[in-house]
Amino acid sequence: MINRILDLIFPRRCIGCGIRGTWLCTACEHRLARLPGDHCRRCAQPFTGTAVCARCWSDPPAFDGIVCGFLFEGTARQAIHALKYRRARHLARPLVDALLAVAAPSAPADLIIPVPLHPHRQGQRGYNQAALIARSLGERLELPVREDALVRVRDTPPQVALAGPARLVNLHGAFCADPSVVSGLAVLLVDDVATTGATLREAAGALKRAGARRVEAVILARTP
Repeated sequence: MINRILDLIFPRRCIGCGIRGTWLCTACEHRLARLPGDHCRRCAQPFTGTAVCARCWSDPPAFDGIVCGFLFEGTARQAIHALKYRRARHLARPLVDALLAVAAPSAPADLIIPVPLHPHRQGQRGYNQAALIARSLGERLELPVREDALVRVRDTPPQVALAGPARLVNLHGAFCADPSVVSGLAVLLVDDVATTGATLREAAGALKRAGARRVEAVILARTP
């Protein structure tokens, strides 16, 4: 009943074309720029020409694989930006549905963990978009979500303002995981977008140091 009332007051409109009745219409979902088949199997970097990119070959990430559906452009970029910066929290579920329609975890998992924000940053934004994605993913996959298993212990500057090498330095030692929660488990580590993969590398490293048996990253999109 509450949802019906809200739909009357704030009717659903597709983030892509504006059509009423849905947050992401079928046509716009089909037009999302998919991650090309030619991408790194470890970090999802597009157009590598090889199964594993040079960076992952020489410096393998702590995560064991990655699930990624789309390129961070067009409607995918518009929707993720709205989810992340414009409080469009309702977009988490349709974006997860779109992701699972084209990609899925490669192995069974025990637990879903979102990449955390520092409490200061989350207080400013009001929510963690990765946690919203993780909750929707948990509902679809029928897996538990633990938002307390991984914490951000340093309030680092936003990654978007930094170049590749500086992103790794910026995030060094930024995460800490709880061994009592993750030890021996296969974990899905969830975030919205990956650019260099620095955040996922550091977060997965913290989970592995805490005893996680396997860490597979799950992201909605990858920058071209």
